Amino acid sequence: MAPVAMRLAAQSLSDAQPVPFWLEDPGKPGALPALTGTEKCDLLVVGGGYSGLWTALLAKERDPAQDVVLIEGREAGWAASGRNGGFCAASLTHGLGNGLARWPDELPRLERLGEANLDAIEEAVTRYGLDCEFERTGEIDVATEAYQVEELHELYEEADRLGLAEGLTLLDGAELRAEVDSPTFLGGLWDRRGVAMLHPAKLAWGLKRACLDAGVRIFENTPGLDLVAAGSGMAVRTPYGRVAARRVALGTNVFPSLVKRLRPYTVPVYDYALVTEPLSAAQLASVGWRNRQGLGDSANQFHYFRITADNRILWGGYDAVYRFGGKVQAEMDHRPETYLKLAEHFFTCFPQLEGLRFSHAWGGAIDTCSRFSAFFGTAHQGKVAYAQGYTGLGVGATRFGAEVMLDLLAGERTERTELAMVRSKPLPFPPEPIAWAGIGITKWSLARADANGGRRNLWLKAMDKLGLGFDS
Repeated sequence: MAPVAMRLAAQSLSDAQPVPFWLEDPGKPGALPALTGTEKCDLLVVGGGYSGLWTALLAKERDPAQDVVLIEGREAGWAASGRNGGFCAASLTHGLGNGLARWPDELPRLERLGEANLDAIEEAVTRYGLDCEFERTGEIDVATEAYQVEELHELYEEADRLGLAEGLTLLDGAELRAEVDSPTFLGGLWDRRGVAMLHPAKLAWGLKRACLDAGVRIFENTPGLDLVAAGSGMAVRTPYGRVAARRVALGTNVFPSLVKRLRPYTVPVYDYALVTEPLSAAQLASVGWRNRQGLGDSANQFHYFRITADNRILWGGYDAVYRFGGKVQAEMDHRPETYLKLAEHFFTCFPQLEGLRFSHAWGGAIDTCSRFSAFFGTAHQGKVAYAQGYTGLGVGATRFGAEVMLDLLAGERTERTELAMVRSKPLPFPPEPIAWAGIGITKWSLARADANGGRRNLWLKAMDKLGLGFDS
């Protein structure tokens, strides 16, 4: 980074508050009391992020008479569900390209189910009055290098061949810059209906309220400590008590699973984001963005960015940080060197916004798995279900995962449970120090590919052949 660019980037961060922008909203609800003593229920949901909240709400929709308890280690939506970029995607496969590589035969079905899932989220926003700033404006995959333009054209052609191109629009450089103006933009692929923008914390808080209104009993500041068989059901111990349940759904994602054999399948990867102060009318006009889409560039080390309801710009991604040992640690929630890098990249993308300042800077952990999309299953003779490994694309897909968990707990064969994606698992990560070394080599190789026209080295080609990867 040139000294002048570094100085300008640093100045833009001088007033940034080290807290997630979304979680500072004055509409944040108060915490509910912790569980004390012993409780019994039909279904226990562990985790109060999107995964757990959707599972509890859908369980009550399926059977309003069943007794559902949800426990959350802190407060609903405090972790990844309240810290993400607010991109709610229809894709269940972490994008069309990943779906084509892993499940080409059933991709049309996966795309249809994903679109239906996003439709159901939009319907729930209306039905439950979820005030989460939901805007189904789509997302543009942006090319900033010539080879990326070619890759986006190839992806569109493959989608068209499979009958999946409806709603997709290729944009040349001028067309893209007419939507959102940056001198770095060479072309794009706009998915007009497959992604919605929303306020992620407000979605979590709205789901919490909907669960309570439906009769779900929620206990916050109540982590699940262990999971054991208890008679014909299961029991989870908490700091001040215990919950006995006929069935258990685990929505703990990045946090260590209560089913210990699942822990090697995910690693925590830290992602970081900045939010600007609100843009003036002149600043907004200089960028355009009248259609309020989300955007993401096409590099391996990618940025994602979108405009908020009050016309701030959220700018995140690029660094995906893994620490040796794979533990979730609060000290990793902030990384000034990444903030500085993100700020410098922001002004490279939008030089017309020089002088704009960032109001918030934060990070958080993502549950990454080696196939980049969620996996599912049961334990304890079908009395426990889990869904995890969303790899940064769980805002929408967690609702689908909740449906899968409820299907599995009911012992039902459904279109969802028959999917190869649902019946298979990713390869687990190896133990340390192999995991740390392998992830480090992969990150280095991805950076080299970005700098060399997208050309993948032997390491990445071998990883591709094995179906292994690293992403956020």
